Amino acid sequence: MSRPTENIVLEGVQATDVATPKPLLRLPDAVALIVGIVIGAGIFETPALVASQAGNDITVLLLWLAGGLVSIIGALCYAELATTYPDVGGVYFYLKRAFGRSLAFLFAWARLTVIQTGSITLLAFVFGDYATQLWRLGAFSSSIYAAGVIALLTALNLVGLRQGKWTQNLLSVAKVLGLLLVVMFGLFATNASRVTLETTTTGNWGLAMVFVLLSYGGWNEAAYISAEIQNRRRNILRSLLWSIGIITAIYLLINWAYLRGLGLTNMAQSEAVAADLMRSIAGETGAWFISFLIAISTLGAINATIFTGARTNYALAKDFPLFSFMGRWQQLPSTPTSALIVQAAIALGLVLLGTLTRKGFETMVDYTAPVFWFFFLLSGISLLVLRYREPQITRPFNVPFYPLTPLLFCVVCGYLLYSSLVYTNVGAIAGVLVVAAGIPFLVWNRYRQRQI
Repeated sequence: MSRPTENIVLEGVQATDVATPKPLLRLPDAVALIVGIVIGAGIFETPALVASQAGNDITVLLLWLAGGLVSIIGALCYAELATTYPDVGGVYFYLKRAFGRSLAFLFAWARLTVIQTGSITLLAFVFGDYATQLWRLGAFSSSIYAAGVIALLTALNLVGLRQGKWTQNLLSVAKVLGLLLVVMFGLFATNASRVTLETTTTGNWGLAMVFVLLSYGGWNEAAYISAEIQNRRRNILRSLLWSIGIITAIYLLINWAYLRGLGLTNMAQSEAVAADLMRSIAGETGAWFISFLIAISTLGAINATIFTGARTNYALAKDFPLFSFMGRWQQLPSTPTSALIVQAAIALGLVLLGTLTRKGFETMVDYTAPVFWFFFLLSGISLLVLRYREPQITRPFNVPFYPLTPLLFCVVCGYLLYSSLVYTNVGAIAGVLVVAAGIPFLVWNRYRQRQI
């Protein structure tokens, strides 16, 4: 993340020497961007985990509906922060301004070691689970695929062979096509395909919401485009409501299709729920086709996460001299080589952690969730702190029903932080310990700065 400009003239907090974002996005553009960011590969994996915790069919659908409502509340809070403090550092800048440099450093450290790298590994396990449906590579097939795709895409970024716009568009089309096919086949499924198995669900709603909101994740990044939306005062709220409404409808449809085609028990124990649904209806050919579509579409999400993660790590190196080894930018090709290598090494280590627990995707959710919700909670609190501390600043967008909306958002984040700590396994402990390991680096960085 880049160093925030210190000499700030307050009106929406815009630096005098930095060009301000231009409002070029129309309402349909904003809606399309947000929907494209949020709907990712997780929706092909998390429904099974949610079903295993929900208890019954109605609860499954209610949990996904609740996820949409929580996302709207959070997006409104982020919209105010993003329009009032339009800095490329995003959450890093909000936390630094509200709580100081030390906490902002821990957030940057968490992105490097847990949030971003955990997301890369999580997506890689989705790819591995569906690639295994195409060709199994032994007992640890999913882990082998996950490690291989991380290494391959990192290597492509190192040599500068990044995917072009048309490739990313094709991958997005594959993802949407996969979702539509699953919904269509699920709607035409008959009860004959719902074979009853001897398994029960646990009914842990807190953990279920951790998985639900993982699939809704991304609107927090999408809120940053609010500075570029035309007619902000009206269209920010409209774009958020429309986009999250569309996403919620899609997620409800896809889960209804899974429940109708597989039933709760089959859905809960599935390792590749979309493939299992297609297999129950269209046989192995259907399972192979949907697995191929999902595996291919997941590549785009992994590549984008590797690309952006390496650049935030490069910016971290520029802001904190202790990590200067990641601040080397190779001109030909134009890429942060060291940052990419460090990121890949951490992600491959996380693949090993997921392999040892034998629950790759679920372990990565455990690993990232407590850290993610802790900093999400702090970002909500930062809105309250900055409103109190800097009342004179012009706010292009004000969160409705203040302070009730941010307080509700903080309560939800606190509950999900609690759930992710209490109901998750070894992955959560590892994530918290890794973030805590950043404290000695913070102390050492302070010491080095005093010596300079």
